[in-house]
Amino acid sequence: MESSSATSGGSARREATRQKLYEAAVTLIAEQGFSATTVDEIAERAGVAKGTVYYNFASKSVLFEELLRHGVGLLTISLREAAERTARDGGTKVDALDAMIRAGLVFIERYPAFTQLYVAELWRTNRAWQSTLMVVRQQAVAVVEDVLRAGVAAGEFSAEIDVPLTASALVGMVLVAALDWQSFQPERSLDDVHAALSRLLQGRVSGRSGS
Repeated sequence: MESSSATSGGSARREATRQKLYEAAVTLIAEQGFSATTVDEIAERAGVAKGTVYYNFASKSVLFEELLRHGVGLLTISLREAAERTARDGGTKVDALDAMIRAGLVFIERYPAFTQLYVAELWRTNRAWQSTLMVVRQQAVAVVEDVLRAGVAAGEFSAEIDVPLTASALVGMVLVAALDWQSFQPERSLDDVHAALSRLLQGRVSGRSGS
């Protein structure tokens, strides 16, 4: 039992250290770019020794790849939980999509630097982590696809909807609108931005014009 407890404590400490390294890396890379950011700077910002970085990650590239996997994983969990919560409450599939939009906005408001990095990396094709990025991106989009397919099966949405493209468009809409909000319209509240995207969703996906 003591050995198991010690192992659990060690895992928790390592996870806390990795979280500090993620936060340090995402902030620095957002400020000055991937190439200009050094392992020394990441370690200093995280408050750990340089060797700690290499103990947890083989290289700066591996750290960044795992950062992308970790961040998009958190977004995916947020989207899935929003959809599941709506289903438990008896909401429609449109309600589920609307809840996922809000969950995405909440995530982006909490992690703006990560979101900026993620969107920027989606457009680069020469990175070592490109294949990983495409995998984790699809995991997030797939959560939206599942709701759209369920909505088609239930008759809420037209069978003519292109599910993969519509899911990608919805995720992209939230990302781009949220970044625009954060960068150029920071005076607007999350509720205000959500209401605007919700009206767009109601009119375009559900077929209702909204009020």
